[in-house]
Amino acid sequence: MRSLAVCLLLVSGAFAQGERPLALRNVGIDQRLDQQVPLDLPFRDETGKIVRLGDYFGDRPVILSLVYYECPMLCTLVLNGLVRVMGGISFNAGDQFNVVTVSFDARETPALAAAKKKTYLERYHRPGAEKGWRFLTGDESSIESLTRAAGFRYAFDRATGQWAHATAIMVLTPEGKLARYFYGVEYSARDLRLALVEASRNRIGTPTDQVLLFCFHYDPASGKYGLAILNIIRAIGVTTALALGVFMFVMFRRERGGSG
Repeated sequence: MRSLAVCLLLVSGAFAQGERPLALRNVGIDQRLDQQVPLDLPFRDETGKIVRLGDYFGDRPVILSLVYYECPMLCTLVLNGLVRVMGGISFNAGDQFNVVTVSFDARETPALAAAKKKTYLERYHRPGAEKGWRFLTGDESSIESLTRAAGFRYAFDRATGQWAHATAIMVLTPEGKLARYFYGVEYSARDLRLALVEASRNRIGTPTDQVLLFCFHYDPASGKYGLAILNIIRAIGVTTALALGVFMFVMFRRERGGSG
């Protein structure tokens, strides 16, 4: 239970940097926006087959979650939050986007990954998701390269035999560049949808999404989308100018008609 309390305190920000236990001093998440993750890294999929990270990139954006499968609490909350928010958007994993869940514990096996995948595919319950949501394991070299590129810092607590880590999901472009980070264990369906549309460079989504992207912008500090006040003011100004122009044009036509 000690490690669970430590993780929860980390997530809630209860410790100031100087007050953190030794195990947590190098734990956190640094946003690496526009950073390219190495797509040639080898991992094993749920069947034990050797794959490349890049096998899941190329034609659609990717949601990346870094967890470990035997985590007693936080990683389960992350995956629960992820499957919940994915169920709240109309895009489907394996169709408009892919999901890659990677264990950062090199001791974990494809059998653990397969069991975790079975659990979450049953909860997600969307057609084609078995190919769109992959659960990977790997060696220390591949894990270190991926987590370093993503800015994901974690540490092993030998006293408890568990990992200290922060929580977030990340959205990457089809080319493998980090586009958005969403912190915690609960995620906004609107924010995730907008992030996927942006990361896809508008290859997915609707005209309504384009309007929302005009009105909302991503704030890296909070990891959320907020109102883009300047854009809204500009839009109101343009609309007002157009309305005034139409009004003046109509009045001018009426005056000319009356004088004739």
